[in-house]
Amino acid sequence: MNTDPYEILGVPKTATQDEIKKAYRKLAKELHPDLHPDDKAKQERFKEVSAANDLLGDPEKRRRFDAGEIDASGQERPERQYYHHYAGQDAGRRYDPGPGFEGGMDQDDLNDIFSQFFRARAAGAGGGGFRHEVHARGSDMRYHLEVDFLDAARGAKRRVTMPDGNNIEITIPPGVRDGQTLRLRGKGAPGIGGGAAGDALVTVSVGTHPVFARLDDDIEMELPITFDEAVLGAKVDVPTVLGSVSVTIPKGASSGRRLRLRGKGIKGPKGKPGDQIVRLKIVLPKKIDPEMEELAERWRRMAVFDPRAELRRMT
Repeated sequence: MNTDPYEILGVPKTATQDEIKKAYRKLAKELHPDLHPDDKAKQERFKEVSAANDLLGDPEKRRRFDAGEIDASGQERPERQYYHHYAGQDAGRRYDPGPGFEGGMDQDDLNDIFSQFFRARAAGAGGGGFRHEVHARGSDMRYHLEVDFLDAARGAKRRVTMPDGNNIEITIPPGVRDGQTLRLRGKGAPGIGGGAAGDALVTVSVGTHPVFARLDDDIEMELPITFDEAVLGAKVDVPTVLGSVSVTIPKGASSGRRLRLRGKGIKGPKGKPGDQIVRLKIVLPKKIDPEMEELAERWRRMAVFDPRAELRRMT
């Protein structure tokens, strides 16, 4: 089984964090267990890809792995062992120092190391022996979640399958951003020796919307209006991320004019919602009827308005 996280994700060791993120997202979409419920091989491959991303997607873990401080599973590499003799039922056991033992350690350093090895005394009958118990926090598990634009704006709940096969319900907070990572405490890998479970780190990818676009906590959209609505003004229904509202189009409105709907944007982290910016666009029917054509002819003969006069002055 391949244990090199770079090879698992198919990226070189010189890859940037963005390249690692893109490679993981591509593989996660192809291998997700929800798409292959009966394919054990793809499920195992998905777990490998998730574990590799958990390591390389974290810049600090990646640095430590590249430096040889941790292995591909994220565990600390074994420390060097040292000679030590002690009394009790295990007296005489030798801990081999290996090469480089004379690396400048004084007696206090050695005492600190030995106290870590043998600080826990076994309880119960027979006594005299020593027991070293390992307690370690479980590793974090990473997951990539595709979220609909409106679900991200309004908030939602989703039940997803994690890399270890467990199903969990995720609460998507209102206003979650594309690329934001949600931390689910205790939903990662179980701990060792009674240690705490790791966390689930869910990176959110927010889809696009055919009408709305997000800019910080504001929502922008383009609103088509008719020729007569632009000239005479009107009240029209305008969609927002939270539902439709009635908006007044002022008389003489031109294409490109912006109307601001206060508080109709995304609710920010401080609780204050952004605004919705509505850009007006005058749209004519595909087929011009004779009445509209006659009106335009009369306007052309009578009008003195030149919309490009300012443009000529500036050029």
